[in-house]
Amino acid sequence: MMTESGASPEDPWVKVEYAYSDNSLDPDDEDSDYHQESYKESYKDRRRRAHTQAEQKRRDAIKRGYDDLQTIVPTCQQQDFSIGSQKLSKAIVLQKTIDYIQFLHKEKKKQEEEVSTLRKDVTALKIMKVNYEQIVKAHQDNPHEGEDQVSDQVKFNVFQGIMDSLFQSFNASISVASFQELSACVFSWIEEHCKPQTLREIVIGVLHQLKNQLY
Repeated sequence: MMTESGASPEDPWVKVEYAYSDNSLDPDDEDSDYHQESYKESYKDRRRRAHTQAEQKRRDAIKRGYDDLQTIVPTCQQQDFSIGSQKLSKAIVLQKTIDYIQFLHKEKKKQEEEVSTLRKDVTALKIMKVNYEQIVKAHQDNPHEGEDQVSDQVKFNVFQGIMDSLFQSFNASISVASFQELSACVFSWIEEHCKPQTLREIVIGVLHQLKNQLY
């Protein structure tokens, strides 16, 4: 059977032409390759843009950090005439911040020492308060006791008794092997044997002993 062009489907030239037509590049395949390439480029662009944005955020965060340090640290706000009106560099901001932190640590340590001293003073005052309360109470219980005036000798005996008791502990605690050791022992003796509570006990013992001698 013949086709309208007069060529038979069995004609070899028709087969070659028909096969060539089937194996030609499909326009859809070209579009697919183009879209794939475009996708790859778009992915690279997105990664590059995301990296740029992340880097910018990091730089902005660092800048805000330095700005906050200049606002918080007082020495960064003071005028430095050696620099003039120029903006402080990051190195200067960091150094001033370090110096200020070290200053705060020293102030904290000084305040802690002052608080410790005040606490010791408060403890001593509390002991004195208890002693005075006991004296007042003793006088209220025996209002006529103590009306007789004591002599200066009794006053000296009280002082001597206190000093004798202190010297005993002093003599037993102090080493004279060297001046350095002597100094160290003196401070150690003061801390151990001259506490308010210890002195109170010594005074009470001396007064009790003299009271028994007088009455």
